[in-house]
Parts: sequence; C-alpha cells; structure tokens
Amino acid sequence: MSKLHRIEILQAELAKQKLDGAFLFYSRDVYYYTGTAQPSYLVVTPNDYGLYVRSGYDFVLEEVFIDVSKIQEERKLEIIYESWFKKAGFKTMATELDILPVNQFYKYQKAFKGIELKDVSPLILEQRKTKDENEIKQLEKACQAIDAGHKAVVSGTLAGLSELEVAAKVENAHRLAEHDGCFFFRLPDFFMSRGPSASGPNLSKFSGVVYSITGVGLGASVPIGPSRRVIEAGDPVMVDIPTSVNGYHADQTRTYFAVKASHQLKDLYEALKEIHETVIKTIRPGMTGKAIYQFAMKTAAKLKMEAPFLSFGNSKKSMLIGHGIGLEVNEPPIISSYSNEVIGENHVIAIEMHMYQENVGVIKLEDTVIIGKDSNRWLTFSSRDLIEL
Repeated sequence: MSKLHRIEILQAELAKQKLDGAFLFYSRDVYYYTGTAQPSYLVVTPNDYGLYVRSGYDFVLEEVFIDVSKIQEERKLEIIYESWFKKAGFKTMATELDILPVNQFYKYQKAFKGIELKDVSPLILEQRKTKDENEIKQLEKACQAIDAGHKAVVSGTLAGLSELEVAAKVENAHRLAEHDGCFFFRLPDFFMSRGPSASGPNLSKFSGVVYSITGVGLGASVPIGPSRRVIEAGDPVMVDIPTSVNGYHADQTRTYFAVKASHQLKDLYEALKEIHETVIKTIRPGMTGKAIYQFAMKTAAKLKMEAPFLSFGNSKKSMLIGHGIGLEVNEPPIISSYSNEVIGENHVIAIEMHMYQENVGVIKLEDTVIIGKDSNRWLTFSSRDLIEL
C-alpha cells in the first residue's frame, strides 16, 4: 500500500460507516495521512479531502505527499464548515473524540452547527495497525537508534554510576543516532521521563504511572524513570527507553548486570529469555491478544516459573505482555489477558515480559517484532544474551 492510498482507505471506511466526513486535528493522524505534522485540519469525505493549514504553510508544501492543490491556509472553523459541511448538508462528522479536549469540543459544536460529532479514532487506529513498506523502514531506523543506546551501556562499567548517568548515556546515544527527542502516547495528561530505567532494589518499586517496571524517578513530580541511586556490584540494571525516528517508535528493554549476576538472577534471566523467545516465535496472524497471553503463562508454568513470571509481588501480576507500536509508543493491538483484538500480518508489536522474585530481584526483556504470515521478524536486534559489565 502506498502512502497515497491511506486517505482512500479511510474514505471507504467512512462510506461503510455512513459518515458524511471526518475532521482530523491530531498531529499523528494528520502526519499519517498527509506527511506533515504542522498545525492543520484534515477534512476527509467519502469522495474528497482537503488540508487546512493553521500555521507553517511553507513547510507543509515541502513535506506533504498529497496533492498540493488540496491544501490551503485557513484556521477559522466557520469557513471550513461553510466550504464543506454546510454546502453539502452533512449531518454527521467524525473526529478524534478520544483525545479532543472538552473546550475544543464545544468550539466544534458551535462552529459546525447541527452536525452530530462521532468518533473516528477506532477507524484510524484499526487502519494504522497494519504497517506498509515505508513505515517498516522508519521502524527499522528507530530500532537502529535504540541499539545505539544499548552500545553506550555495554561500552563501559555500571558499578559506581548512578541510574541517571546510565540513562543520560543512553539518551545521548539515541539522539546522536537521530532519535526525534520525543515520543507520543494517545493519552491525556500522560507523563514519564525519557523512559523507565532502574537498578537493584528500585526495580521492585512499581509506580502507578505505567503498568510495568518503572523505576522511581527523581521525585514525586515524575515518579518514573532513573533516580540518583548509585549502582552497586551485583545489581540488575534495566533500561527501557524508547526511540522515535521520523515519527515512528521502537521499544526495547534490556537488563544488564553490574560486575556479576547471582546464580538466582541468572536462572531467572535464562527462563525469561526462553519464554520471551518462544512466545514471539509462536505468534501468528489470527491469534488474539488473550490467546498469546495465555500461551505465555502456560510456557512459564512448564518451566516452573509461573510464580515470578509477570509478578508485581503480593500476588499481583501484570495483565499485559505487549502492545502495538508505530506513530505512538503504545497503540493497538494490545496483548493482554483481556484483549480480544486479533493480530494480523504486518502488525508491529512490542512484546514485554518480566520476572520478579522477592529477595532475588527483577529482570525484564522487551523486543519489537513484525508479524509475518509464516514467521515473525525481530526489528530490535540488540543482544539478548546475559551481559555482565
């Protein structure tokens, strides 16, 4: 599928859902359909489309892959309404209701008189699940950037450095490898540091900000990510810092060991690696997120690792072992105990798993993979061998 066909696919879905048109404002969606993230409104109907640029018009003309005759400078909602929706007598308009602020919603209601607002996000997110050839190339670049962070970690020792110093080395390497310097979540009021990172006892302190291993951060304002704790010999050190290149993300987690890992940690690590690799090799188009999760639990049970696998302590377990990834770090499909989403060919997902055993420690692995018809391809390629530094 070429980039130019993306709007055509959305148009077909709008017609199928009997929606008069879509009005997109979110930068990731506008970028997906046009090639620009400059502040713009994208109007799509079953038979036509137009891009209204609020600012950055000269940039837009250089960036887009759509027909430039469909582009004009305009920021007034009332003029867009007159040009499209009033003239055609539209009764419904679909927009990204999942991320539309209430105040903006009221402005839309006022400007688009009498038009019922519907949610277009499910259609967009379903379309974005399947990655085309160009998207896969960008994802590969993001994975190269994330490997640069891995190389920065293994280039020196860990004991004696703070968690923050390790994270800074990783982030610097990412930026020099063309990481965009930011990442996107389709969530209101979401915050975290540049990515979860922690060591030793901090690994078993789980913040509520994300449903995973988090680190404790630098303080209560952002309680996730690296702290100023100094790493000691024998500590496991987790780095889960994503990258984004040309708007597409990569997600990878590696656990390193300062100087030398204990025998118990080595056993946990080797078991986790086996579960992780077995699950990734087993995923096929047509499987649901729930089925993949259940298979992971059965694999852990065969290795007699059901207790530490995905444990948060106090009999709590993670219900999530993966998520889609692309223009956002976390996007559909979701791989969890409650997900009935069906995995398809050319879906790109990040599979993440951890082990937690009290008085032993915490370890985690995560990789980004593309699902194929007969086999899956790992996009992240940093070594998964146990690494002592």
